[in-house]
Amino acid sequence: MGRIQIELFTTLDLVAQAPGGPEEDPSAGFPFGGWQAPLIDETTGAQIGAAYEGTDALLLGRRTYDIFAGYWPHQEDGPDGGFATLFNSIPKYVASRGTPDLPWAGSTQLGPDLPAAVREIRERHEHVAVVGSVDLVQTLLREKLFDRLDLWVHPIVLGVGKKVFEDGAVPTNLTLLEAPATSPKGTVFLQYGIGEGTPRTGDMTKPDRGLGEDA
Repeated sequence: MGRIQIELFTTLDLVAQAPGGPEEDPSAGFPFGGWQAPLIDETTGAQIGAAYEGTDALLLGRRTYDIFAGYWPHQEDGPDGGFATLFNSIPKYVASRGTPDLPWAGSTQLGPDLPAAVREIRERHEHVAVVGSVDLVQTLLREKLFDRLDLWVHPIVLGVGKKVFEDGAVPTNLTLLEAPATSPKGTVFLQYGIGEGTPRTGDMTKPDRGLGEDA
């Protein structure tokens, strides 16, 4: 069985909407499209490149798919040619409630039973990358249908926009896979794997915090 790996750029208040540009997701009048651009540096770029090593499929929401399909097929000779070659050559799976046109070569729309479709993809591929696609990510988090969550947390607070964790998020334990890494512009890269069980509670007034001797 392969892994479902979520890649997200967020602000300190965990807004993940439209990091790439003003037209990426203007819904509800979001005023900060492109907030990530001033904060990108070589360190973050190298981390992003390493995160996609071994990717053999993309899992995307409809809006992110449309953005990617209009951009990456034309970038193989540009400065991001490595990403373009990878993304253009591997299968793309699209979660959508409608009947979208899927012009990008290798694209397939998932069926109405999204959890079942994602489980099938996980069986078929070794490393499925979920990029952006906040609505889809929230579904994967709610269903616990992910194996790894990579967050690039940027040193800004927006106060508005779609957040990674919506109200009613499912309680979940996560395991830190690597020590947090920082970039010169203050972005913190966090890599988590999904853990077992649900969060526990304790008592900070107890010598063992109320968790027992083996805690």
